Amino acid sequence: MRNPIQILISDDHTIVRQGLASLLNDQPDMEVVAEAPNGRAAVDIALELKPDVVILDIAMPIMNGIEAAKRIKQKLPRTKIIILSMYSHEHYIHDLMETGVSGYLLKDVSGRDIVNAVHAAMNDETFLSPSISKVLVDTYRTPRKATSAEERYKQLSNREREVFQLIAEGHSTRQIADMLCVSISTIKSHRSKIMEKLDLDRPVKLVHLAIQLGLVDPELK
Repeated sequence: MRNPIQILISDDHTIVRQGLASLLNDQPDMEVVAEAPNGRAAVDIALELKPDVVILDIAMPIMNGIEAAKRIKQKLPRTKIIILSMYSHEHYIHDLMETGVSGYLLKDVSGRDIVNAVHAAMNDETFLSPSISKVLVDTYRTPRKATSAEERYKQLSNREREVFQLIAEGHSTRQIADMLCVSISTIKSHRSKIMEKLDLDRPVKLVHLAIQLGLVDPELK
């Protein structure tokens, strides 16, 4: 008998994680081995447990799902990643498809779709919600030019993107330094470079940009 597919679920809403875990654990060939409330925890747990599949939300605190997906794929290229999100922003989709995710589903899908997405991933196939497929097809037909905000954001290093999100979430310089285990001066240096690269003159504009990019939930601001 084959070992069950080991799955890590990462979403900042406990009820979503519990619901997904219940659904997937009910499948005879699947086992949820861990849950994570944010992207950084997902990366840490994935590197420790090396699951077969990681299911990620996008809009999560501390580290969003896009950055988490990139880090996991970089360190664990054989691990399959499925995005389960409320968001279908075009730049998300292209960024994640380039990262090599195995599925992108919106949260209005059925439980059966999620199960099918896991099976597809394990068969090296890609499973997409119909609306996500439509975005990809439409873009193929009419390529979209990235906005200036997206282009500027892409200039940030991985660490700068992490600091950018934490600043936008309202964490102080000291808090960010403690969270990332670096000095306050290092965070100040990152902040300065971020503001320069993004061509911003006030911190409030950084928050607005994070919301515009869909990296921070505006309801939390």
